[in-house]
Amino acid sequence: MESRKKIAVVLFQLGGPDTLEAVEPFLYNLFCDPDIINFMGAGLARRPLAKWIASRRSEVVKEHYAAIGGGSPIVDLTNRQASALAAALAPHLDARVVVAMRYWHPLTEEAIAELQNTKLDQLVLLPLYPHYSFATTGSSLKEWQRRYRNNGLPVRTVSDFHAHPLYIAALIEKMNEAFAKAAAPSSLHIVFSAHGLPLSLIERGDPYPKQIEETVRLVMSAGGWKNPHTRCFQSRVGRQKWLEPSLTNTIESLAKSGVKRMLVVPISFVTEHIETLHEINIEAREEAEKLGVVEFLMMPSLNDSPTFIRALADLTLKAIQQ
Repeated sequence: MESRKKIAVVLFQLGGPDTLEAVEPFLYNLFCDPDIINFMGAGLARRPLAKWIASRRSEVVKEHYAAIGGGSPIVDLTNRQASALAAALAPHLDARVVVAMRYWHPLTEEAIAELQNTKLDQLVLLPLYPHYSFATTGSSLKEWQRRYRNNGLPVRTVSDFHAHPLYIAALIEKMNEAFAKAAAPSSLHIVFSAHGLPLSLIERGDPYPKQIEETVRLVMSAGGWKNPHTRCFQSRVGRQKWLEPSLTNTIESLAKSGVKRMLVVPISFVTEHIETLHEINIEAREEAEKLGVVEFLMMPSLNDSPTFIRALADLTLKAIQQ
């Protein structure tokens, strides 16, 4: 009888501070990333600059994390995704799924250590960023390459899944759940909000905004809603130019044009995090209500949605068949 193929799947994510004490070191790790802070002479300036930025921003960011329970839920939610994916793969192969966070525990080196004494036939690298960007998928994979010592094991990489049919279906399911809670579903203006990026990355050929556009197009086409929709970006940091329009400006513009009901869809986030729970569900909600919006809904992130887990399983199975 042929033995079952043994594989490991590494799920890459941003990570987030699990306590308020972890906020400053998390921010330091974030701003130490050469894919985040990069300019002439950055090799020498990056660490002291990251320390200064983290120290300067930490108190405000701590307040935000305190407002959502004292830490990010991203690790727990990603671990749930990992467990669900392992269960979905179990009928097909012997799979071990580990989590590698970019800026906080479990870090990439911890994921590598987990696999150190595991005999494997194949390794699948699966970043949980649906849309490829140098600053997310690219950064996570570079960190893996810096730290992982391959002994000839076949490695397959999933670079993005922004147009995967099951990912699109999972988003539509979550949007329909949100529509079902609306007082006046047909009056909702859909606001697709993606994490922003500096324009400098786009000028270097980053495919992220085009992939966001494609996801929005596919979701609206398959979803069948007649509601108007708008695409925007959030989470800007620093003074450089970022993708526009911003979430804040979009809400203000829509409210001034008479929109009273809106559904914000965090299109690039597959787990709840500070960007959804605070930036959208607290900050953006408060701003919208001040501007006269009477119904403000946020689509929950995919988290361990069965349809989304099926998408991850399909991506994994197709990767190992390459």
